[in-house]
Amino acid sequence: MSTRQSGQPVETEAADRRYVIYLIIIAVAGWSLASYDTNLLVLTLPDIKKDFGLSATLVGLLGFIVFAAEFFISLFIGYGMDQKGRKWMWIFCLAMAAVFTGLTVFVQNYWQLALVRAVASGFAQAELAVSITLVNEQVPARRRGMLYSVVQGGYPLGVFLASAVYLLTASHGWRYVFLWGVVPLVVVAIGRVKIRESDRFLHVKAVREATRAGDRERVDQLQRERPVDVEDLQKGSIRGLFATPGPVRNALVRLSIVWLLYGTAFVAVNTYITVWLTSQKGWSTDSVAVLLLVSGGIGYFFYLLGGALGERFGRRNVLVVTGLLVGPLNLALLLTTNQVAVAIIYFLAFQATNGTWSGAGYSYQAESFPTRVRGTAIGWMSGMFVGGLVIGSLLWTILIDTTGATITWLVIGVVIGFLQGISTFLLADIKPGQELEDIAI
Repeated sequence: MSTRQSGQPVETEAADRRYVIYLIIIAVAGWSLASYDTNLLVLTLPDIKKDFGLSATLVGLLGFIVFAAEFFISLFIGYGMDQKGRKWMWIFCLAMAAVFTGLTVFVQNYWQLALVRAVASGFAQAELAVSITLVNEQVPARRRGMLYSVVQGGYPLGVFLASAVYLLTASHGWRYVFLWGVVPLVVVAIGRVKIRESDRFLHVKAVREATRAGDRERVDQLQRERPVDVEDLQKGSIRGLFATPGPVRNALVRLSIVWLLYGTAFVAVNTYITVWLTSQKGWSTDSVAVLLLVSGGIGYFFYLLGGALGERFGRRNVLVVTGLLVGPLNLALLLTTNQVAVAIIYFLAFQATNGTWSGAGYSYQAESFPTRVRGTAIGWMSGMFVGGLVIGSLLWTILIDTTGATITWLVIGVVIGFLQGISTFLLADIKPGQELEDIAI
């Protein structure tokens, strides 16, 4: 058998490369469809509002209910990853999203809609937590950030797909739009059966089992393969994250602040944007769909840009620069009346809150925590993002009726957007290209 100088068989290396390609394709497809499912609700909100005769307050409340469900489901899936494994949680998330996306077709009133969309969006959002954990644990360290930016770029592809489907099918009614999300979700969930469980998770599971059995020799052998903090491992993932002072809890607190602010500002540009542009800037729903179509389609390349810049300059530095752009862009969007200028500024704001931020940010999350608590930590961070969405939607619901659209946008999009940028200076600088065990044991 021919080998390279490293001693690794060429056939094994080629098989590993093929598997990584398959993993990336499946991950991109899954996250694209999860994004597609979420953005179908964003696009159909004006139609739902009209059909059910909803007030602006009830529209805001719908967002709050959906985001609250996403928060709790993300925490559940995160804990499940560290206890039961990454792979099957990944399949479970997409299967549940498919079932409840299909059920959206049959809703007859506001509360049925809120329940079905809460569960569907909850599992679609939890898809992100599993993807971050599983993919980053399996791709090569020297290209981790770039490869995961390809996966994260599935979000704007989902926006593109949702916008295209809306434009083609909305004439049949908003319920009909959701029918187009069920089959591909199921197909990708089935495709994940061939995905391997993370070797890093299996290693930690083996250490945990050997420790419980009192097999010190086996523990030492596993430690030589990959170092694990056995003392912290025995505390469990929840206690290891929150109850023990040290670098893990420190990283969790800093990241939580940043992602809460990010999620809060996010709702302005990405959740209520169709309602805001149609009511405040005079756009039609079809025009907004086209704008999202273009922003999402071209936006894929900004994820790759964020990944590439993160590999070159460090992911923390990309987050700092991108975060500092959010407040000024949202302020410019508020003050601009020219339609072309609004479109250009929105395009840039979309990329700052999605592409360059996410292209670097989610690999940064995976690198910030050790394997023994990575699933729970990433589930918590997904919850923090959703927690920001909950805060943002709650603020939107309260402010839109009491102060009007201008103040609402100013508070959520501009003020909190500026705070998001400032908070990125809290983040530690992590040199890219390192093995996960060299960053956090």
